[in-house]
Amino acid sequence: MNQFKPVLHGFEHVKRFWDSGRGAVVAKVLPGEFYVSKNDELISTVLGSCIAACIYDEHHRVGGMNHFMLPGVKGTTAIHADDLNCRYGNWAMEYLINEVIKNGARRENLKIKLFGGGKIISSMTDIGIGNIRFAEAYVEEENLTLISHDVGGPWPRKVVFHPQTGKAQVKKLRQMHNDTIEKREVKYLHDIEEQGKQTDIELF
Repeated sequence: MNQFKPVLHGFEHVKRFWDSGRGAVVAKVLPGEFYVSKNDELISTVLGSCIAACIYDEHHRVGGMNHFMLPGVKGTTAIHADDLNCRYGNWAMEYLINEVIKNGARRENLKIKLFGGGKIISSMTDIGIGNIRFAEAYVEEENLTLISHDVGGPWPRKVVFHPQTGKAQVKKLRQMHNDTIEKREVKYLHDIEEQGKQTDIELF
């Protein structure tokens, strides 16, 4: 069994486990979290309407994944990455990019893959599409290199990402008959909306 190598500073709270089937250590990213690694390990998350961005520099073998949801969307209107209601997506992307660069990546080498944005919360029909539009707008406005994406549709996804190489695997959870992911995302959305009401952070 591979040893659990130390995590980068600031990511000690992220749960990691040994996956005997994959023969690798896997870091599990939950909603609102992100994780950056230079280790030969995997990063995994399960997405419904949320988005996960996988950002990496294969030359310097460092990368990371986030998992975020916007607190609101503007329906069918165009979404710009700096809109006030995109603040959580902005933070999730900026923190991830900054941490990857801080740990050895060069911005000009960064590549990105996007996943998620499914329509799984029946009472909130446009959350997923709003997340997709934000992510695409952010990539364009920040001049990032989008390598691939797997977004939309009516199903949750499991994503497994190798931060050193950028290799990503996606499994669409078509046979999932429980509402665990929907309940988790509704709670997450409620939590970040409450946080938004209480925050004293000034946006600029």
